[in-house]
Amino acid sequence: MADQEKEEQKNDQIKEMGSVNLDENKSSHHIKLLTIIGEIEGHEAVSGNTKATKYEHLLPMLAEVEDSEEIEGMLILLNTLGGDVEAGLSIAEMIASLSKPTVSLVLGGSHSIGGPLAVSAQYSFIVPSGTMIIHPVRSSGMFIGVEQSLRNMLRTQDRITRFLSDHSNITQERIEKLMLNPTELVKDVGTLLEGEDAVKEGLIDEVGGMSHALHKLHEMIDEERKKKHENM
Repeated sequence: MADQEKEEQKNDQIKEMGSVNLDENKSSHHIKLLTIIGEIEGHEAVSGNTKATKYEHLLPMLAEVEDSEEIEGMLILLNTLGGDVEAGLSIAEMIASLSKPTVSLVLGGSHSIGGPLAVSAQYSFIVPSGTMIIHPVRSSGMFIGVEQSLRNMLRTQDRITRFLSDHSNITQERIEKLMLNPTELVKDVGTLLEGEDAVKEGLIDEVGGMSHALHKLHEMIDEERKKKHENM
């Protein structure tokens, strides 16, 4: 009965939160799996037919990961079209501030504010067919056409490009150039980077899949254990 309840709790966690603990078959390391899919939902709820990642779910979970004595590392799977800038940046900053080993893997895509989420991990992977789109900040809803509005958008854009630069191997100047490229996107300015291109630009560390990401994370956890043992 206890095993059945445990399995039901695990299934509910996957269904509601998109997360699971990867420690049942490899007990040597305790890893938290986190998925970021669909649209990043902020203060306003997205439509009922849209897949969404809710930041009010992720922030407590990330705090739990940091505070847990059992969880030793986290694997983040991304397939997102972007979404709310403030929510996305808050999640990215939270991931970047974790003291435990973190590895991200871009699957279908990690577009727009998904870029900071992908690079927020200590090491990042992208599958060969994966894509990342870098474009300027957009605004929806009511927009007051005054100079202050433009300045605020530019400041928000600067926060994004600075975060990308600080957590990857690409300069802020290069990101801004890619962001304003008028030759790639049909209805917007910006750049679409496929797997190899994202690595060549320095945005992502390596091209690879699930086995590469897990192998790297296990290596990082072993190194972290070794450091703790040496400091004892």
